[in-house]
Amino acid sequence: NFHTIKHGKVIPIINVDKLWSLVTEQTRLWYKEHTEKAPIIDCVRHGYMKVTGKGHLPEQPLIVKARYFTKEAEAKIKAVGGVCVLSAAEAALAGRRLDSHRVSGPKACVRRG
Repeated sequence: NFHTIKHGKVIPIINVDKLWSLVTEQTRLWYKEHTEKAPIIDCVRHGYMKVTGKGHLPEQPLIVKARYFTKEAEAKIKAVGGVCVLSAAEAALAGRRLDSHRVSGPKACVRRG
């Protein structure tokens, strides 16, 4: 084991009853008055990867971004009019450097001018 990754399988979780603690009370009250919009709660930005279904949500729609959702969590978020957004693809693209502007092959050495 020359290259061991300690805690490589650890997934930080958050319950649905704690989702509103990730935003301020002022933000929650503002979105309660303005129901045409819903807050976006990015769990990955706050350090959580998985949303579990323990607890209750207030009857207020919200958009939750996380890498993993349990079936119970997804059902409870959709029951209050919310949306579950998987952000695994965004996290993978953020860490990868995209070099789409570079040309490879025999024409790469041709100087244009």
